[in-house]
Amino acid sequence: KDNLHGCDIYSGCCTLKIEYAKPTKLNVYKNDTESFDYTNPNLGKNVIEQPCTTLATQRPVLLKDPLLSAGETTVSPLTVAIRPHQMYATPQQVAVSLGSGQPINMASLLTTALPRLPSPTQQSGMLMHQTHHHHPSHNSNVMGGQPGTMVQTQSMSPPNIQPQGSVTMVYGLDCQKMSCTRIFNIFCLYGNVVRVKFLKTKEGCAMVQMGDSLAVERVVTNLNNITFFDSKMQLGFSKQAFLADVQQPYELPDATPSFMDFMGNKNNRFINPEMASKNRIQPPSKILHFFNTPPGLEASDIEDIFLGQNTPRPKCIKMFPSKTERSSSGLIEFECLSEALESLVMANHVPVENPNGKFPYIMKLCFSSSKAIPAVIH
Repeated sequence: KDNLHGCDIYSGCCTLKIEYAKPTKLNVYKNDTESFDYTNPNLGKNVIEQPCTTLATQRPVLLKDPLLSAGETTVSPLTVAIRPHQMYATPQQVAVSLGSGQPINMASLLTTALPRLPSPTQQSGMLMHQTHHHHPSHNSNVMGGQPGTMVQTQSMSPPNIQPQGSVTMVYGLDCQKMSCTRIFNIFCLYGNVVRVKFLKTKEGCAMVQMGDSLAVERVVTNLNNITFFDSKMQLGFSKQAFLADVQQPYELPDATPSFMDFMGNKNNRFINPEMASKNRIQPPSKILHFFNTPPGLEASDIEDIFLGQNTPRPKCIKMFPSKTERSSSGLIEFECLSEALESLVMANHVPVENPNGKFPYIMKLCFSSSKAIPAVIH
């Protein structure tokens, strides 16, 4: 749980959420693709084999099974992969010959039959060559040699490239005014925010785990050295791969916890490819775009929403012509960049009362690409 909770199986998706279960004992009745008892590898073995035999008698066979007959001495990996239960022994026990007279363990054959691409940081790799080649090796991409020979290959990747993590360091925060939620409000514009943690031993310092390394790069590129609340926020890359859970976080000056987990938060904007494609990555601007507000609002209503969160007073507000009766949107301009940043971290995701329903609207903010608000918005 400490090492895997919050990690992504694939970059930016399939995030693991690991929690303690209530049952004290796990009951497994058979070994298959959905359950397996590693203390009893033969559990339910007869149950697994029986359906295969029954199906074979019910359906006509078009092609001969590529199985090992009594007179054969070789076997293809496809045979074991398709129907290992019909072999004379288990894959771990079957040794085959590839013509060199040296027996090879079947499990080893299966794991090395398909080549794997080297990782970006891999300088060289060792590849077990399992098949004959009729042409000699001319470069590192073509390998010749006898079966079972260990051939060293040179990676084509550039040297000295280290894998980038998904955690960023944040320095120069005003702890009296910043919180985990407010960090989320601005960082979520550039990628999914997984966890935010303030460091008790370093005042004004926090760590933020993003959904992937690309999100960290976007955050550092766009938010490094910006000034708001009279403090310059500086960002850097962390060596940590992820942030572990904090069981007992301390309280920040605003009485909120110093650690918050935002995994699964609906206000993350890169949850799936469709949502991610709707986000325009923009650098900070003194003009904000607001959306997902109730229909029929006036500019004065938007100003009241912001001032209700103690933000600086907006300089100008323009409502977009409503294309739907479901929500409203527009642009809001502030005197300077720092005021726009402060307003975004304070008012982003604030609930707005819904006059036509019991659930409030969640106002969302982002930076606008507009240099100035036009007099007329079509």
